[in-house]
Amino acid sequence: MLSIQHLEKTYPNQKGVHDLSLTLQPGDLTAFIGPNGAGKTTTLKCLANIHAFTQGEILLNGISLKEEPLQFKQHIAYIPDNPDLYTFLSGRQYMNFIADVFRLTASQRQKRIQELCERFELSEALNQPISAYSHGMKQKLALIAALIHDPDLLILDEPFVGLDPKASLTLKTIMQEMCNQQKMILFSTHVLDVAEKLANRVAIILEGRLVADGKMQEIRGNESLEKIFMELASHA
Repeated sequence: MLSIQHLEKTYPNQKGVHDLSLTLQPGDLTAFIGPNGAGKTTTLKCLANIHAFTQGEILLNGISLKEEPLQFKQHIAYIPDNPDLYTFLSGRQYMNFIADVFRLTASQRQKRIQELCERFELSEALNQPISAYSHGMKQKLALIAALIHDPDLLILDEPFVGLDPKASLTLKTIMQEMCNQQKMILFSTHVLDVAEKLANRVAIILEGRLVADGKMQEIRGNESLEKIFMELASHA
């Protein structure tokens, strides 16, 4: 279980996130939506321990991000909206580097790299330098690297940007498979149709505050997610 408790993130001239509490249970595929500047990326970066948070607590299966950050991060993966990769490495070298970070055995990494590269159709480019990759290929490599250690929690910031339709479908399938295996996923997106069809839960943030959180069908009712979001945004 992921438990975000009363999260606050303050910048010099403003608050980025205000008293945000959110819980994900095993099997939850949660869409995190809000307008630009609402605090989505700030929240995700706090969760990934990229940003220190001002107040609050984040627990994953009882492990405190504040108290045991290295142990916490062994169980998560985070992909920003524009991932930075070591472009002087080849794709294979980069994935082996990530596998070293998570202490995967030779057999574990070989199996995961082969399986994921085949699914994302990146096998033929593994020995090429990342500097020669297209934007979409870099996005695929970042996804494979994030999935290589089979994380309990996957954190994605606008994950479908830059992916072609086939790769997008592959990612959606993998996300659903992970949740069927009782993993947890929190992903931000501006594409509300994707969120509505893919996620079983939704959390809506406006001006740094969580204004709705629950099962997708309960939040939507008989309306579209887009209509619910626009109604909430109009009263913010």
